[in-house]
Amino acid sequence: MRGKNGKNPWLVKAYKNIPFLNSPPARPIRILAEMIEPEVRCSRHGITGTVVFFGSARTLSEKEAEKDLKNVEEKIRKTGKASDLLTRKYHDARNNLEMSAYYEDARDLSEKLSRAFKKRNKKGDKIVISTGGGPGIMEAANLGAKKAGCESMGFNISLPMEQTPNEHQTKDLAFEFHYFFVRKFWFVNLAKAIIVFPGGFGTMDEFFELLTLIQTGKSRRRIPVILYGEKYWKDIINFDNLVKWGMISKEDLGLFRIFSDVDGAFSFLKKELGI
Repeated sequence: MRGKNGKNPWLVKAYKNIPFLNSPPARPIRILAEMIEPEVRCSRHGITGTVVFFGSARTLSEKEAEKDLKNVEEKIRKTGKASDLLTRKYHDARNNLEMSAYYEDARDLSEKLSRAFKKRNKKGDKIVISTGGGPGIMEAANLGAKKAGCESMGFNISLPMEQTPNEHQTKDLAFEFHYFFVRKFWFVNLAKAIIVFPGGFGTMDEFFELLTLIQTGKSRRRIPVILYGEKYWKDIINFDNLVKWGMISKEDLGLFRIFSDVDGAFSFLKKELGI
């Protein structure tokens, strides 16, 4: 029996067979799709390079952090005392407010870089801001590019928590990845420079994998790497002790630079990128 136009409705081409495409045997096809599709979209937009912002998804804007702190303080005033739970919330709110400075700096640095890119970008040769597409530092960087009137990319990843796409990434340049390793490939493949703001396991994973690629020569391009926030990073990672115990060479400390101010980081990147 034939359907309309003489076609058999029960015949399905393999590349239109959704159950098959979502099955374990078709995993190589899905990986290949995640490798190829971003290149097509980037080419359509003329994008040839990115400056990547890494950092925590948990970092709040100053406005949000101030609001949360005021809410906790109001609850303490109403109860007349601080319970153990409220004490913890107060401590967390104070810490979030302190860390919110990094959100503001990420937004401002992204905006300054985007305005500089706008002046040098030409058809078929465009540098844009790139992030993981989520909240926190990622949101701040996408917002900075948006404030400058520029496009920005978001390499989103499907996760059970934290990874909620932010609204500031350019919609046609917002990608959704399933595979972490393919997402990491795209972070590095287009990177002209990488800026690492304070973050947790995910941020450190991205930072150390990038350093490994550069240290071992797997990345043939010279990629300037910035650790932003000296107070945070020197408290979290004792790089000098890695040298002391012979785990890295002293020269490896030159694979990255540490900055704690927007103007300093911008001046360094402006010189490195020739913008």
